[in-house]
Amino acid sequence: MPTFVVSIRLPETFDEEFISLIPEHRAFINQLLNEKIVEVYAISSDRSRGWVTINGDDAAAVQAVVEQFPLYPHLQGVEIDELFIFDSTASRFPHISLN
Repeated sequence: MPTFVVSIRLPETFDEEFISLIPEHRAFINQLLNEKIVEVYAISSDRSRGWVTINGDDAAAVQAVVEQFPLYPHLQGVEIDELFIFDSTASRFPHISLN
């Protein structure tokens, strides 16, 4: 299954509605992580941008997932790029310890 990186731009200021949606949004992201639909979820330290690595059949399927994010209506921009290579330490087999 192809892997995509989704770059999101967050609003400059977070109003009360946005803040109230964060717990629901995090619960949804955690569900997608558990289902291995989302591989990586990251927000920049200045809280202006985010990156989500998503497994999906195509960009339209990934867009459909992103549109389910509780915070989606508040996002200032979304870019979806299919990855040619996605490698991480998390996707490798654990090191064997011969204790």
